[in-house]
Amino acid sequence: MNVLEVRNLTIPGILHGLTFEVGRGERVGLIGESGSGKSQTALSIMGLVAHSGDVELDGKAAMVFQEPLSALDPLMKISRQLHYAGATPESLKDVDLDPAVAKRYPHELSGGQRQRVLIAMALAQNPDLLICDEPTTALDATTQAGVLALIERLADERGFALLFISHDLRVIDRMTTRRLLLKAGHFESLESEYGRSLVPQPITPSPARTGEPIIEVHAAAPYGLEHVDLTVARGERLAVVGGSGSGKTTLLKMLTGLLKPASGTIEVHGKIQMVFQDPRGSLNPRLRVGRSIKEAGPDVAQALVDVGLQPSDAKKYPHEFSGGQRQRISIARALVGRPDILLADEAVSALDVMVRRQILELLDRLVDEYGLTLVFVTHDLGVVKEICSSVAVVHEGRIVEHGPVDEIWEHPQHPYTQRLLAAAKLP
Repeated sequence: MNVLEVRNLTIPGILHGLTFEVGRGERVGLIGESGSGKSQTALSIMGLVAHSGDVELDGKAAMVFQEPLSALDPLMKISRQLHYAGATPESLKDVDLDPAVAKRYPHELSGGQRQRVLIAMALAQNPDLLICDEPTTALDATTQAGVLALIERLADERGFALLFISHDLRVIDRMTTRRLLLKAGHFESLESEYGRSLVPQPITPSPARTGEPIIEVHAAAPYGLEHVDLTVARGERLAVVGGSGSGKTTLLKMLTGLLKPASGTIEVHGKIQMVFQDPRGSLNPRLRVGRSIKEAGPDVAQALVDVGLQPSDAKKYPHEFSGGQRQRISIARALVGRPDILLADEAVSALDVMVRRQILELLDRLVDEYGLTLVFVTHDLGVVKEICSSVAVVHEGRIVEHGPVDEIWEHPQHPYTQRLLAAAKLP
């Protein structure tokens, strides 16, 4: 017996006659790259977007969205939002949160806590089908593992069916028993060439050519980061990993001069440029991309060619590009001024598997060609080996381990590093 039956689901230009079903209590994964139609399929099932075709639900459906900070009202306390969803502060116990959390605003919670609140709200009406749209994409490895374990436990206890949307095949393999592959609004076979291309292929980073120190940190931040001793050699490729709130971004702010240290010294012997996590947010939507790049350096056409785009793309606006193309533009803007140091803050975390691989390969090539020092901040441990040769693990405001990636991955010494690697299921 099916809890969901979808017949000929169509949104012009996006979805093209999709037909599928989800059995009662079944766990189905929906995979595909960005723009394939995954989220539009989920929104259609929930009746939140216009579509044609038949969507038949035998029971209630609820949805957990990708970005809880956007899904929750920032001006409303959690208790009131729970009330509107038909839940109470006591409902937070079901998602392993203290009911006292209900007295806070969304910005006072961590990413993992906000996602648990959304899950509590979604389950308030005891749905027969729970749709999860990339619910752990922006979370670090340990937080992600906790949220996935929570969804698994609740599905076991309550018996609801699960439609789990993700571009992360490791997560899909863990959470579902049947998979559907979506490409440009059509279903494809997992055994097709396209399906096989979604399996992550390891990238071997170019060997780092290191020299004298180019970054020397012996300082503490006013908040979020205790005393840090860190030296980065010229030409080094350093990954900085850790959980949300560990101090990674605070460290970057100190390196760029956006945050002054509370004590100690920071010496940077070279020019710094930065690539941000969200290229849509870091590019001015009212400026053509050529003008955005020109603000950082004169050779716009060559910068675009270096990142695999056309010189004519300079005349377009950011909204005319895909997420991966916008990230290429961000990289072009960072490199056009010929920096010595490139800081990348979660530069691939919001990208699907295929686009992420392309951006990592691009960064690897450009760091080698330009002779850059790379500081690569990420919560995705799976990409560290593909781009970096050394790693610093940050936990509760301190660097708890620092050394070659292979050495730390194979023989982690600090308990937090061990937990981080276990949660990510990496060797």
